[in-house]
Amino acid sequence: MHQSFSEIEGTATSLATVEAAVDRATHALAKLQRDDGHWVFELEADATIPAEYVLLRHYLGESVDAGLEAKIGAYLRRIQSSEHHGWGLFHGGAFDVSASVKAYYALKMIGDPVDALHMANARAAILAAGGAAAVNVFTRIQLALFAAGPWSVVPTMPPELILLPRWFPIHLSKMSYWARTVVAPLLVLGALQPVARNALGVKVDELYTGEKVRPGTKAADPKWLWTHGFNALDRVLKAGNGLWPKKLRARAIQACVDFVVERLNGEDGLGAIYPAMANSVMMFDCLGYAEDHPARAIARQSIEKLLVIREDEAYCQPCVSPVWDTALAAHAMLEAGGNDAEARAGRGLDWLKPLQVLDVKGDWADEKPDVRPGGWAFQYNNAHYPDLDDTAVVVMAMDRARAGQDREAIDRGVEWTVGLQSRDGGWGAFDADNSYHYLNNLPFADHGALLDPPTSDVSARCVSMLAQLGETRDSARMRAALDFLTREQMSDGSWFGRWGVNYIYGTWSVLCALNAAGIAPEEPIVAKAVDWLTRIQNADGGWGEDCESYALDYKGHTPASSTASQTAWALLGLMAAGDVDSPAVTRGIDWLAANQEADGLWGQEMYSGGGFPRVFYLRYHGYPKYFPLWAMARYRNLKRSNTRRVAHGM
Repeated sequence: MHQSFSEIEGTATSLATVEAAVDRATHALAKLQRDDGHWVFELEADATIPAEYVLLRHYLGESVDAGLEAKIGAYLRRIQSSEHHGWGLFHGGAFDVSASVKAYYALKMIGDPVDALHMANARAAILAAGGAAAVNVFTRIQLALFAAGPWSVVPTMPPELILLPRWFPIHLSKMSYWARTVVAPLLVLGALQPVARNALGVKVDELYTGEKVRPGTKAADPKWLWTHGFNALDRVLKAGNGLWPKKLRARAIQACVDFVVERLNGEDGLGAIYPAMANSVMMFDCLGYAEDHPARAIARQSIEKLLVIREDEAYCQPCVSPVWDTALAAHAMLEAGGNDAEARAGRGLDWLKPLQVLDVKGDWADEKPDVRPGGWAFQYNNAHYPDLDDTAVVVMAMDRARAGQDREAIDRGVEWTVGLQSRDGGWGAFDADNSYHYLNNLPFADHGALLDPPTSDVSARCVSMLAQLGETRDSARMRAALDFLTREQMSDGSWFGRWGVNYIYGTWSVLCALNAAGIAPEEPIVAKAVDWLTRIQNADGGWGEDCESYALDYKGHTPASSTASQTAWALLGLMAAGDVDSPAVTRGIDWLAANQEADGLWGQEMYSGGGFPRVFYLRYHGYPKYFPLWAMARYRNLKRSNTRRVAHGM
């Protein structure tokens, strides 16, 4: 139960209590470090990924692993909503018809009787939402692959797309990295339209209402002219689908295969993300590659590495996050201080150092061919797709811990980062200037996540890194970046958080950057953000925001239950702005102290990671483990030194 402000006032946690909490959390986080020095925590999405995993095995006709399927079934039933009886996109989220159709199909495939109460309730909810005809494009493709839905409702994307010159308005290089890796094998599947083996013959005819439904788009700001133009193009492509010259079609399919094989990424998989990995396996299968063919075999093996299998449940992760987890845990350990914590941070950095991509020019080089590689990826390996966010966080940790020892790695990381600054002054996650917004009007792009434009949170991290390394706010690139962040500030003082939920995450990120860049707390851009964070604090002293904050009609902060990670972000943001002794910070520290669990860490069911706004969210199991420690240690350190400013970027 939330406390009122009056109940909290005057209960400031003593510095000794904070010190003890930091010690407990530090020891607990240390125990979770792997023997080789890295940290990695579970990364949980919604029902769609484990459901798709079940369907993939039946698509391929693999022998049924009844034990594993039973555990996945238990997981899917547990996360089914007791309120709307379907599945949402995050813990406690509203009904989502696409996620619900996939989960229902997977449970039926596993063997759940359709007249079981949970299945009947789910089916009623799906039918009330328009049925299987109302699902998004990717779910329509999944159904079509099982002949459980028509290909006619799937937007046509001919494989010849991959042969077009780069200047053409629709081109893979103009899409985000995740779209590229998902689409390339999907072009082959769409052209050949294979049918799943589906030995059990399971379909979901009962999920169709018989009525035509026009699913909506989740893209921001769709344009009528572009939308109708692309819809007309889709009708033309459908009409001429059988007229492509056979030699051209064969060359296009081979180009798709070549694209995939070059980026297979060993046992870490195509793009190191589940949808691309699964599509690559199905592509190899429909092209007749034997199960033991090296490309197909390693692509299939990569998917098994995403499974989380417990005694009673199992699920499939969308990807893994070891570089991100290790870098952030290292920052928390460095903040906590002490010989053991700093040594553990050093071991984490030792593990990270050889993962820097120095020899592969990935897809980012299409836009920036003259830039040398030097970034880090999010996963264990993903050489074609390092990202700016991870790179900035790793560089800052290395600089903070032992700048001289890692000078070459730091310099290459900075060189790659500044080389990928976009023309508007900001940074995207994986590419520069990936801002072809008209592509979000494609019928295929109803998820609204086709692009990777510059965002406030990633840009802020890059600014923090540059400032920590001594770049002044007067340099041309810093002026451009700070101008970008100024333009991106919302009218209420917050910033949008693309990769974390949401405005709390974005505002924390930018306040740290402004602090590192030397922007004084009194300047309006900072003061307005501090005022916003203070105003949205919950009565219990924590901060919370759920994934509905990504709604296209967002009009301001909607209160949500306090979470450990979001409370930590808000505190780190306020402290970066010099707001260390305020009642808001005191109450936030009180909340963290009161909610620390017996093991020394914090729990959190709520999802606070943004995969794709309005479409796909993430529960980072590591966030409530290292961010609260980081915030409490920062508070202790600042109270000890009575220093308003923080010397490093985060």
